[in-house]
Amino acid sequence: MSRAGAEGSHRDRVVVDRWSSAGELLGRVSLDPTHFGVGVNVPLLHQVVTAQLAAGRSGTQSTRTRAEVRGGSAKPFRQKGTGNARQGSIRAPHYSGGGVALGPKPRSYVQRTPRKMVQQALRCALSDRAGAGKVCVVDEWTFATPKTKDAVRFLAKSGCSGTTLVVLGRGDVLAARSFANIPDVITVPGDQLSAYDVLVADHVVFTETTVPGGTAAVDGGRVVAEPAAPVPAVDFGTTTQSDAGEPGAGEETK
Repeated sequence: MSRAGAEGSHRDRVVVDRWSSAGELLGRVSLDPTHFGVGVNVPLLHQVVTAQLAAGRSGTQSTRTRAEVRGGSAKPFRQKGTGNARQGSIRAPHYSGGGVALGPKPRSYVQRTPRKMVQQALRCALSDRAGAGKVCVVDEWTFATPKTKDAVRFLAKSGCSGTTLVVLGRGDVLAARSFANIPDVITVPGDQLSAYDVLVADHVVFTETTVPGGTAAVDGGRVVAEPAAPVPAVDFGTTTQSDAGEPGAGEETK
């Protein structure tokens, strides 16, 4: 990548605070713009979140039709001469205790959402929270024992108020137990993060191992780029085997 292209990509990165588990501000880091700098597609978010909530429905609700209600096989009164409207069964829907017309039956509420739509919806949700300054990064969770007091102290010092989503790694067992008793905190493994989890939270807390796309250090407001790989030297005075069959590589074109 050219120097101008590298500077342009770094300029678009979102810069957030980096904290320690004790609540000390360690500096600032930038996030990957492909995950935290995309445009927010509201219709896409609505479709993906609706599908996720629908997939959580059991779909076991059921009502009986007039054919399934017990009794009522006899005609309640004769067809003519009573002055009433003709009736064939007391298990008709308009009778008390009768069947239900057009009632719910067991069904599946699963909606098909392609994998790329789900991934893009997560990027949109992360970009929305990062653009509002609601994302922070923790270097690592160093809880010696599960302690709710330490978790509450971190949230207070880092400014995470309201509903907070803490994205944990598979090995952060002590951190998960420390945040478990706080009512406004939601913990989720990093490999199970969804757009709905991000949207229901006011703040999102990542660790450096769970943040999508990784982080880059920021030095005085400037993103410190990774050193580029050295370009191997090319000896133009020799002809390689692959170039021997090409016109102009080893001989003159006739």
